[in-house]
Amino acid sequence: MTTYIDFDKLEAITAKEFLARKPYPYADLQNLLTPAGYEALLQNMPDLELLDQKFGDQRRAGQQPHDRYSLEYTEDNTAVPEPWREFIGELRSERYRNSVARLFNIRNPEFRFHWHYAPNGCSVSPHCDANREYGSHIFYFNSEQDWDPSWGGETLVLDDGGRMTPDSAPAFEDFEQVIPCKSVGNASMLFNNNGHAWHGVRELNCPEDQLRKVFIVVINPSTLFWKARDKLIGKSIQRL
Repeated sequence: MTTYIDFDKLEAITAKEFLARKPYPYADLQNLLTPAGYEALLQNMPDLELLDQKFGDQRRAGQQPHDRYSLEYTEDNTAVPEPWREFIGELRSERYRNSVARLFNIRNPEFRFHWHYAPNGCSVSPHCDANREYGSHIFYFNSEQDWDPSWGGETLVLDDGGRMTPDSAPAFEDFEQVIPCKSVGNASMLFNNNGHAWHGVRELNCPEDQLRKVFIVVINPSTLFWKARDKLIGKSIQRL
């Protein structure tokens, strides 16, 4: 059976180091997946036909839509290739859960999983995630062979200097600092949503036959209220 996560690398990150990172806690991680695991996932990405179109959806405070194709993982996603089901099994393990809990200084986190594919011309306008989310772990699935970094696609860590409210719609140029995280090859980005965890992706400039592909672990608190709310709107928190 393929092993996907290099837990030694994840566990080598200290909580002190992570939580002290500026402008907010984040880690730009390289080769966190094993070479065989990354390749198995890359070669078995869910088919585009499985994803829903999410284009033109209104966002709060006049922020620009985050246009993309999207797939939320649930237990009945039987069409999702087996390597992905195995990988999600590792993400639901106590070892991964304990690593996230240690780094975020939280107890008993739970997870949602989804894929986002974005075509040419799409972007992710500067935003903070919902207050109730502890953070996210974004895995990138464009290889050096199929994606030119000049096309864009980097997640940008944005420093607002503590000045902005999440209920606003700033442009990238409004931030004091813009820090790109590598998004090509075996890379991932983990961040703590601390209230000023602004991030985004500039407009893609890729060929029409290419898609920016990411897989996101959303880190949530364990509460019955949010479980019921997510189930109502079609989101599924996953836990063994």
